[in-house]
Amino acid sequence: MSLTPPENRLWWKEPLHGIEITWITIAFLWGLLMFGVMVYWHMTGEQNLSNEAYRINPDVYAEKVEAAAEKYTVRVDEQSGMPVVRPPAGTDVYMLARLWEWWPILELEKGKEYRLHLSSLDWMHGFSLQPTNINLQIHPNYEMVLTIKPTETGEFGIICNEFCGIGHHEMLGKMIIVE
Repeated sequence: MSLTPPENRLWWKEPLHGIEITWITIAFLWGLLMFGVMVYWHMTGEQNLSNEAYRINPDVYAEKVEAAAEKYTVRVDEQSGMPVVRPPAGTDVYMLARLWEWWPILELEKGKEYRLHLSSLDWMHGFSLQPTNINLQIHPNYEMVLTIKPTETGEFGIICNEFCGIGHHEMLGKMIIVE
């Protein structure tokens, strides 16, 4: 109920004024343009991750990650004591999240394509590759698979951006991109 009701109680039946029609037309055309830009950018923009998700048993996933780490470990990181895994280009790369670490450290080649597999062994975690804009939710019992092709060399940090408990602030990982 309004304080001052309209003079004509059937206000929706009154004709629109010219300025109202103009603004409705502008808003409609702007909406169409933005929809078209979204479709265009999705098709041509290279920011969209091609990803897949599969149900998986966490124990089975852990075995896959450990087998890949054992097969492709090139050294042990002095600072963290974690294995540094360097699989051949074009192969599957495995990383797991668990309280409170990303394991193992990955070393990939610039310009080469990989299928990155991610899953959690315990809680939901967030995979955020810094300073790039790759952010994913990693759920237990699901394996996320991304097709990635690194475009820059350097050391990239991986942080958990989903609160996962008391050690959340220390959940860091690393990805190294080499020539």
